[in-house]
Amino acid sequence: MRDPARLRVPLLFLTVLIIAACGLVYELVAGALASYVLGDSVTQFSTVIGAYLSALGLGAWLSRYIDDKDLALRFVEVELAVALIGGGSAPLLFLAFARLGWFRLLLYLMVALIGTLVGLEVPLLLRILRQRLELKELVARVLSVDYLGALVGSLLFPILLVPRLGLVRTSLAFGLLNGIVALWTTYLFDVELPGKAALRVRCFAVLALLGLALAFASRITSLTEDGMYADEIFYARQSAYQRIVMTRGRAGFQLFLDGNLQFASADEYRYHEALVHPAFAVTQRHGEVLVLGGGDGLAVREILKHGDVAHVTLVDLDPAMTNLAHDVEPVRALNGDSLRDPRVTVINADAMAWLADAPASSSFDIVIADFPDPNNFSLGKLYTTRFYALLRKHLAAGGALSVQSTSPLFARKSFWCIARTIEKSGFSVRPYHAFVPSFGEWGFVLAKAQPFAQPTETLPGLRFLSDAMLPVLFALSPDMARVDAEINRLDNQVLVQYYEGEWRRWN
Repeated sequence: MRDPARLRVPLLFLTVLIIAACGLVYELVAGALASYVLGDSVTQFSTVIGAYLSALGLGAWLSRYIDDKDLALRFVEVELAVALIGGGSAPLLFLAFARLGWFRLLLYLMVALIGTLVGLEVPLLLRILRQRLELKELVARVLSVDYLGALVGSLLFPILLVPRLGLVRTSLAFGLLNGIVALWTTYLFDVELPGKAALRVRCFAVLALLGLALAFASRITSLTEDGMYADEIFYARQSAYQRIVMTRGRAGFQLFLDGNLQFASADEYRYHEALVHPAFAVTQRHGEVLVLGGGDGLAVREILKHGDVAHVTLVDLDPAMTNLAHDVEPVRALNGDSLRDPRVTVINADAMAWLADAPASSSFDIVIADFPDPNNFSLGKLYTTRFYALLRKHLAAGGALSVQSTSPLFARKSFWCIARTIEKSGFSVRPYHAFVPSFGEWGFVLAKAQPFAQPTETLPGLRFLSDAMLPVLFALSPDMARVDAEINRLDNQVLVQYYEGEWRRWN
């Protein structure tokens, strides 16, 4: 039979792997959650990572004050503290944002505490293991396993944890992992630990608390999200890419992605009619239509009102969004089952990658770009010269492009940055706007490869647009008139900076 004492070293290396993965996941949870509720993912991840790494250093420095005879005891106590604070980080941060109003203070306080505690872990384990391994072997193996654990956490987070568990369950589940590490450490160091029974009771208490919270994670999420939205939530799902929430009130229902309103059923027709029909009005051929984004199927609904449309290709990144539009009431009712129409093909892919890989022979008479606002760099790339150059290669002769372009009133520089970027990419442009009560004044850019006159006629029988309304759309008041703005390129992403700066004034 194998000597239990000899099992300690491999089990301790397994401990290093687990705590490294846990530490990184807590950091990613904080960054993702801050991006979700505050926007500007680059700033949030940058500041969270910076604060976390600084706290790791502080924890490593503080480890020097722990006496050698107390190493095992202090390690267990550190693991219990990490389990409680790290495991509870997501629900507490959501609660602070939704109910308490001091989110930023709690965010950086928790990041600092978790980082400090995680910074204590490896130095304590190094000192515990130094009795059993040579120094150079010890450092090499511990650091290698530590980095491997970080890799495991970084891969699991986007591929499995967020889409399957969501942020709240992820932090609670990894808190349980830290609690289990604390518990098994009491058995690994059975001889060295004073007061083992009381310590194990504390471990079981922490595990029970976190397990109870995990069992009620859905209720915790509902409690926190209810405080973030004015109306009742009747649908919520975390996809691999975003948090999808629908709320219901007296005026209808609303869809939010990562906390940002995408449409309200009461007035979305004004937005989608303005987005789609002007492009049809300036083109002769409507047979092949490409929709980029627009996974809710509402733009496709408007497109299918034109009887000469032969085929619509919808490219949207998130299958959870297109499945919702295809299967879930009341979205199906609102989009008129547009994604079930035999003329519609749905492709779940990144729009830029799909355009780059599409055969050169594929061309479209009309392209509708219905992306979310450029509030991060992954969305900002879809408003760059590179993206529009790719798109231009697939626009048929005489074809038209329509792009949602944020508000020309509230984000004026962002709006004109988009218009100038499309123009720089070889298009002739005609910016326009429409009033959508849920959003206010909203902007669009109509573009073709050659100069063109603004549209004068549209499809009859629409709820918002008419021949008389078209000239109003293309008349921009002085407070929405053209301003200087840089071109948005992949290497500068200036649009994201404009957007964040302008909307910050209103939020």
